[in-house]
Amino acid sequence: MKKIVVTFASNYINHHQLPFCMAMNSQENVDFHFIQVMPMEEKRVEMGWSVDIEQYPFVALWYEEKEKCKELILKSDVTILGWTEGVLGETEEKRLSSGKLTFRVSERIYREGQWKAISPKGLVHKYKEHIRYRNKPVYLLCAGAYVASDFALIHSYPGKMLKWGYFPDVKIQKKDFFDGKNKKIKLCWAGRLIDLKHPEYAINAAKVLCDKGYDFSLEIIGDGNKRDYIKDLIHSYGLEDKVKLLGAMKPKEVLDKMRQADVFLFTSNYLEGWGAVVNEAMGSGLCTIASYEAGSVPFLIEDGVNGITYKCGKYDDFVEKLLELFANCGKVSEISQNAQKTISEKWNAENAAKEFVRFSTEYLEGKEPKLALDGPMSKAYVIRPAGFFRTMKEKNRLE
Repeated sequence: MKKIVVTFASNYINHHQLPFCMAMNSQENVDFHFIQVMPMEEKRVEMGWSVDIEQYPFVALWYEEKEKCKELILKSDVTILGWTEGVLGETEEKRLSSGKLTFRVSERIYREGQWKAISPKGLVHKYKEHIRYRNKPVYLLCAGAYVASDFALIHSYPGKMLKWGYFPDVKIQKKDFFDGKNKKIKLCWAGRLIDLKHPEYAINAAKVLCDKGYDFSLEIIGDGNKRDYIKDLIHSYGLEDKVKLLGAMKPKEVLDKMRQADVFLFTSNYLEGWGAVVNEAMGSGLCTIASYEAGSVPFLIEDGVNGITYKCGKYDDFVEKLLELFANCGKVSEISQNAQKTISEKWNAENAAKEFVRFSTEYLEGKEPKLALDGPMSKAYVIRPAGFFRTMKEKNRLE
């Protein structure tokens, strides 16, 4: 069988994109290319996001090999357009209007409120970028559970919105799951210490657990503009023996810390487009308690089965779910094992690549491509995100 040529153009190769690219490059009958359209920002490099491009011959640089990259984008059997930020210009427009199989990857376009969909200026921009290709073979890979709802508002990609996301390299390992016999439960929180991620939820919850006499430890991984506030909060509650503020760590170091924990706390609000730490925590065998309004959560977590979800932005519900878990800590092991199974069998780079290639091959062979039953390349249903008053209330609080 002739190899199909697949090209993925996006901002830059990083530890979030690399596992999928590696999985695509290893697929039989696929000639895979990744086009980096811009250099990585220094801030991301300092965070440990950089990748040694020379190790990956499938990577081409738009800003150094423009003609080669143009040809790949336009002539490939399948082209994926990620976060190109308008850099590709006319080349992107030509591909989208070409009638050749093309996928766009997107997070939410109305993350700060769907009322923005009525903006005349915004609609003109969305028409040029999305709506005018609605009858072309252009599919939307929804990197977040609420993406389909945003695009449904502007009537783009009808019947062509598919579940997608990020597929970090977790490397599933055997783990000694919490069995309820060890009294101390190890909690972990990881992310930037900024408003939208609500790290204070974890500290306030730790105070509640301490007051109720539970034996636990909590490690906070990350840095950001709320670091001093979080440090002061820990001190004011007298939690220095229970809560450790570890600062920023490289991705591998974060995974190592996760594997030592039992429960992961994910407290981001509606501004979290995906939240790759959820993939990482579940793959590391943690029981994750997560806000349902973050983009990855409705895709990855079935409440009470492979994780626990709490109502959008509701701290009281978060604490209640955490206390329920401590009162029934025997559930930790069961949920943790189911979480790891979800990542190892479904939400991983290898399965995403396999399903993507299967879907694309069926289309190129003139067949009606079948959707996956669940996981990557399954139907992305319209899920209503946080409403107008909810988002405005949160926005005003943060400001």
